[in-house]
Amino acid sequence: MTQKDQHKKLGDTLWKIANDLRGAMNADDFRDYMLSFLFLRYLSFNYEASAQKELGRDYPKNESEDVKPDFAVPPPLEMWYKNNKEDIKEFEKQMRKKVHYVILPQYLWSNITELARTQDDELLTTLDKGFRYIENESFESTFQGLFSEINLNSEKLGKTLTERNKKLCTIIQKIAEGISDFSTDTDTLGDAYEYLIGQFAAGSGKKAGEFYTPQQVSTILSEIVSLDSHDPANPTGAKKKLNRVLDFACGSGSLLLNVRKRIKENDGSIGKIYGQENNITTYNLARMNMLLHGMKDTEFEIFHGDTLLNQWEMLNEMNPSKKIEFDGIVANPPFSLRWEPNDTLAEDFRFKSYGLAPKSAADFAFLLHGFHFLSQEGTMAIILPHGVLFRGGAEERIRTKLLKDNNIDTIIGLPANLFYSTSIPVCILVLKKCKKEDDVLFINASEHFEKVGRQNTLREGKKGKPNDIQKIVETYKYRPEKVTRYARRVSMDEIEKNGYNLNISRYVSTTEAEEKIDLKVVNDKLKKINESIITNTAKHNEFLKELGLPPI
Repeated sequence: MTQKDQHKKLGDTLWKIANDLRGAMNADDFRDYMLSFLFLRYLSFNYEASAQKELGRDYPKNESEDVKPDFAVPPPLEMWYKNNKEDIKEFEKQMRKKVHYVILPQYLWSNITELARTQDDELLTTLDKGFRYIENESFESTFQGLFSEINLNSEKLGKTLTERNKKLCTIIQKIAEGISDFSTDTDTLGDAYEYLIGQFAAGSGKKAGEFYTPQQVSTILSEIVSLDSHDPANPTGAKKKLNRVLDFACGSGSLLLNVRKRIKENDGSIGKIYGQENNITTYNLARMNMLLHGMKDTEFEIFHGDTLLNQWEMLNEMNPSKKIEFDGIVANPPFSLRWEPNDTLAEDFRFKSYGLAPKSAADFAFLLHGFHFLSQEGTMAIILPHGVLFRGGAEERIRTKLLKDNNIDTIIGLPANLFYSTSIPVCILVLKKCKKEDDVLFINASEHFEKVGRQNTLREGKKGKPNDIQKIVETYKYRPEKVTRYARRVSMDEIEKNGYNLNISRYVSTTEAEEKIDLKVVNDKLKKINESIITNTAKHNEFLKELGLPPI
């Protein structure tokens, strides 16, 4: 079994547990419980493994050797704490250096699962205290509100304290039993976490658009921003380092993590990852997701606030020389969100040179926000509805200026029904501040997909099928003059003649040309057919005459 198959198997196991246990709770509520427990399990196992290395022979063994890994009687680290009180401070100091956080023994997953196994009345109280400890004291930089959406006293768990405690015992036991045989490494749990987010998103309908970008689409954006902005086709085109990467509508953070993964696969590195998210629940999912993928709290920063109002103080520097810029920007903002542009925003440094996006659709407001913070050598890839390519009014003025300034590099049309949040086709806009070419590459990938259940999906080259993702990325990378019914480089003169309308089908039509018909050849064939009918009818009538039957 491949590593990817193992990760999927763990994800399927957890998804089955989720469906078996959810009961009367809605999917979003149960998602928060499930993912928080998986996150606690990861932090605990990572911490205990590091503690074992740090303490060496002094690390106590389980009193019961036949207990599965997710259960300990009692947790070994708790025994060490009791017997070595004078060394705790120095031990925790070392752990902060090694894993960047501390968890007290009573809040570790091994203790929580033991309380669940024994149906201990203190489970709920201990778990609640543990969540508060992780939020406020585990890390050097506090993660306040990380579990703010987890209400352990909610009646959704039960009407009485006893009922809630019992329900939690059942949930935690099932999770512990279900994942005890799987690897505890970062990749496995991180991928399972992402898989579960995707599964919950699939069941949440349009609400899922708030926090989830399908992995295949995420991969395309990640590949694009990881390439040399000036010459992606250069043999050394894969960037070795991105100092800063931003997703200003980061959802659960999967896009940012995909960029990091792509750079690492190219033996490169990222200085720091930055994300912004306005939905509090999703903001917490993103922070957990970062930590669960092995990122230290110093390697990322996720901010909770409104991107359109630019509430992140870090991005409000008025001095151009101190402005923070990003080498890679990716985003999947809410499609055609209604917003409230006003006179103050009209003077905002992000929009002043372009004008404001219309009240009915903030698509260009999101785009201009990100573009303002793009570095001169950077690449921005953003997912938007097709309307931004051809709508008139304020959007036409913004689009025209971006084109005249030679900032729009590539437009990629994707198939319909790829997203859980909408069935409409969407596009990827690639923007740069210093383009090498003075044309625009159009890629029309709208017909390259397969249907899986109710959703369309991009094919990945398995079982002899085409690789839709690779084709998009390689077409972007090598920038061919023309690929019939798929891609074409279009000059600015042609775009200008079309009134700066970027509707993809104007430049790359997927319609197959009708076969030319030679009317003389068709006429000759019809004459021969008619002659054959006359000859054979005459023969047939001879037979009928011999039989005494009337001719036809």
